[in-house]
Amino acid sequence: MSQHSWLNQKRVILGVTGGIACYKACEIARELGRLGADVTVVMTKAATAFVTPLTFQALTGNTVRHSLLDPKSEAGMGHIELARWADLILVAPCTANTIAHLARGDATDLLSALWLAADCPKALAPAMNQNMWANPATQANLETLRERHTLMIGPDSGLQACGDVGLGRMSEPSIILAALESQLQAGPLAGLTVMITAGPTHEPIDPVRYLTNRSSGKMGFAIARAAVRLGARVLLVSGPVDLDTPDGVIHIAVETARDMLEAVKSTLKTVDLFIGAAAVCDIRPETVATHKLKKTTSNLSMLALIENPDVIHQVALSEERPRLVVGFAAETEMIETHARRKLEDKGLDFIIANDVSNGQIFNADDTKIQLVSHSHTEEWPQGSKEAIAEQLMQRLSESLLERTENGTKI
Repeated sequence: MSQHSWLNQKRVILGVTGGIACYKACEIARELGRLGADVTVVMTKAATAFVTPLTFQALTGNTVRHSLLDPKSEAGMGHIELARWADLILVAPCTANTIAHLARGDATDLLSALWLAADCPKALAPAMNQNMWANPATQANLETLRERHTLMIGPDSGLQACGDVGLGRMSEPSIILAALESQLQAGPLAGLTVMITAGPTHEPIDPVRYLTNRSSGKMGFAIARAAVRLGARVLLVSGPVDLDTPDGVIHIAVETARDMLEAVKSTLKTVDLFIGAAAVCDIRPETVATHKLKKTTSNLSMLALIENPDVIHQVALSEERPRLVVGFAAETEMIETHARRKLEDKGLDFIIANDVSNGQIFNADDTKIQLVSHSHTEEWPQGSKEAIAEQLMQRLSESLLERTENGTKI
């Protein structure tokens, strides 16, 4: 992000709550200042057990606030004046406990009182154990806050401080700041969530071998970058790829088709636009050998294959179906005919078809597509995947907003 950012000269309250991810808040405070923001840190009592107020004072140059009943602070800029001062409140990390307080409308400490009193954009970056994140009470609290137009950034999936692996890690500071930039400034997809699947899946045969395809994930990642630039909150679920996660994107890494389906279903209810750009393996071995299979005729003949779940078809049929569901069709013959059949059979709104008959688009930087809808087909000239992704997201954002406004079928 450049110095010429939306955050330049913005007055930001950075709320810090009690969790091991507090150390990441130090980098957020420093980067907000580097981008030109005037930052006041407000800490909960629990947060001061992890990082001292003096650390944040040194990073921001401003007095750190941590008490609702501090006579000195209330005699100066009291909590109501501080709430009026703020252009943005960001709580990072935000614990399950604080999420519950904010959802209920409690005002038991300075941070929750500011949250209630402030009339400005608000965002939070959750951080907690995976079981706490998945608990229905936490999810209900998050849904309440989303309905009140709170921007949720993360969490990410991975190894947690407690040793568990799963959703609940606070997003990295760079992702949080990029999300603030993309979603709080003007953009046709501001306030909306886009989920994109990308890359191949790997279906294990034994501990050494797997079934896969030649997808590089480049197109899906380019679409994710374009969606962020249009202001969307972007969830990118990808199979194994050798690509860097785009700034501002929440990346969920998976391996198999079943992993991808589980990751998609876990957050589908928050999604407005779904784009299935992944090349999901249609088949997998019926059983996975526990040891490496030896090269024998009997082993090869015993390799029984079964059908994988159809991720995008299940998304289109879901009770939590996004407003717009878009698929991809990689074909080697009768491109438009096969693509249109998939469009109808899977219940999609659009399908992007491309010719892979000679393998020219795999791992390439350029592509050529046909955009197929129920009413017509648009053939687009060849271009870079980045340029095609930009054009595609503009087109889909227009269709999504049109559908939102008048409820017409595309």
